[in-house]
Amino acid sequence: MTNVADNLLRRDFQSDTANRKWVTDITYIWVKKQWLYLATVLDLHSRRIVGWSLDTTMTEVLITNALKMAFKSRRPPKGLIVHSDRGVQYRAYKYQDFMRKHGGVPSMSRQGNCWDNAVMESFFSRLKVELIYAEDYQSLDEARVGIFEYIEVFYNRKRRHSALGYVSPVEYEQMAS
Repeated sequence: MTNVADNLLRRDFQSDTANRKWVTDITYIWVKKQWLYLATVLDLHSRRIVGWSLDTTMTEVLITNALKMAFKSRRPPKGLIVHSDRGVQYRAYKYQDFMRKHGGVPSMSRQGNCWDNAVMESFFSRLKVELIYAEDYQSLDEARVGIFEYIEVFYNRKRRHSALGYVSPVEYEQMAS
């Protein structure tokens, strides 16, 4: 495989400060008769989703848009670890160049090892159990609204996390600042 980064994260899913370690991935969501793809970026310090993007195609544009949102809203320092799997989108030169231009350092899971990105996989599991499986979206617009509300209203601001002492990501960040 070309353009594969070392696993800098090494399953160390803790971060003492915000914007030092992010994890990212893509999940598939079935809507009516087609797939909708969700790319997310999660800050390991607070478990907050800091960037996300939806599209009907799974390209490097999808993941770059999620990363753009994260960089724009967080303005992280240079040296931020951005961890992903080895998917072709994450190995794309345009994505890698964009990340490095903004001070990100790529890190990738070992081949075929989902445990190396367990926090992101856990988020997708919660999203699907708490939202996707409970809904029967009839359109992409319905799904987009539901996912927006889940991430921005519920998950980041209300959902309590055992890893954070049973407070939400936003509350955790407020307590840490």
